[in-house]
Amino acid sequence: MTASLTAQFAGGLSAPICLTWELTYACNLSCVHCLSSSGRRDPRELSTAQCQAVIDELARMQVFYVNIGGGEPTVRPDFWDLVDYAVAHQVGVKFSTNGLKITPPIARRLAASDYVDVQISLDGATAEVNDAVRGAGSYLTALAAMANLAEAGFAGFKLSVVVTRQNAPQLAEFAALARRFGAQLRLTRLRPAGRGASVWHELRPTPAQQRMLHDWLVANGESVLTGDSFFHLAGYGDGALPGLNLCGAGRVVCLIDPVGDVYACPFAIHESFLAGSACDEGGFERVWRDSPLFASLRAPQSAGACTSCSAYDACRGGCMAAKFFTGLPLDGPDPECVRGHGEAALARTSSAPPRPSPDHSHRRSKVPVTIARRPPDRACDQSPLSGFTAGSG
Repeated sequence: MTASLTAQFAGGLSAPICLTWELTYACNLSCVHCLSSSGRRDPRELSTAQCQAVIDELARMQVFYVNIGGGEPTVRPDFWDLVDYAVAHQVGVKFSTNGLKITPPIARRLAASDYVDVQISLDGATAEVNDAVRGAGSYLTALAAMANLAEAGFAGFKLSVVVTRQNAPQLAEFAALARRFGAQLRLTRLRPAGRGASVWHELRPTPAQQRMLHDWLVANGESVLTGDSFFHLAGYGDGALPGLNLCGAGRVVCLIDPVGDVYACPFAIHESFLAGSACDEGGFERVWRDSPLFASLRAPQSAGACTSCSAYDACRGGCMAAKFFTGLPLDGPDPECVRGHGEAALARTSSAPPRPSPDHSHRRSKVPVTIARRPPDRACDQSPLSGFTAGSG
């Protein structure tokens, strides 16, 4: 990527390249590293009409595509209608799912669309590793979904993996799984956000695994997507990683949550990064273009504590969300800085890190790393409004 293009991205664009939209906090699982602490539906969730109004705005702004997540977005009864509405208005859709609703008929429907992409989440190449994080039975659910997509002829859907200490040795196995189903492997970074804050130290890759991951990405980068998750690894300096290698928060990406609040970063759902609401006057477009928070992020950034580090131009200080949720200053080193500056900074941190986003978990207590299958507390926690009349649940 040219320096001039990087500079243009750093200064912000007239519309986000990719908008992450969490349609619901409802989820049938309780993944221990969930960024949004999902589980229970928020009763203030945007209605179908409000979601359509947001899509209308995105179409006017010429947003290339929207990355829909949650929660488990497919449990919204209007989910497929919203996908159809977006596609009809020339807004491409990529959605992340645990595979719960990807039945053979749905897989055939998806395969027939040129403007919809699917990411199946899987955090272990074996059931033992995956289900310890995502819940009992989730491995088989994901594999069944991938088999249905492959059988329907959906080529190139994504197998999405959050890299952890436990699954980092399985990179080759993930790649083989992707090939088996005609999918493309997508790796993302584990962030200490949401429920992930309580398990980050336990699940994050070791320094040796970070080095191994870097080398594996350099060797396999053309066939593996990363969502620009690993630019903190660029500090090794001996191999170019694919992607922007720049924090895109408020510049080229942002997030809309289930109630319409707009955050600068999909990994930093916290009031400190709240830029406004898509439901206020002027809608999402006004937030994107006029938010003081976004303006500050688009301004030239100081290297801060990283000024003297020769790797700064490569890693740009790392991930804003990772720093924030570990209590490090935003102009300090990434907590997983490959030069070791992050570990030293963490050792000097005396104050408690900020509390993660509001907890929507099925239960209030900490979700253990090994979790068992359990039903939702109420039916509407899993499938919002399904089978209920107004005022029920």
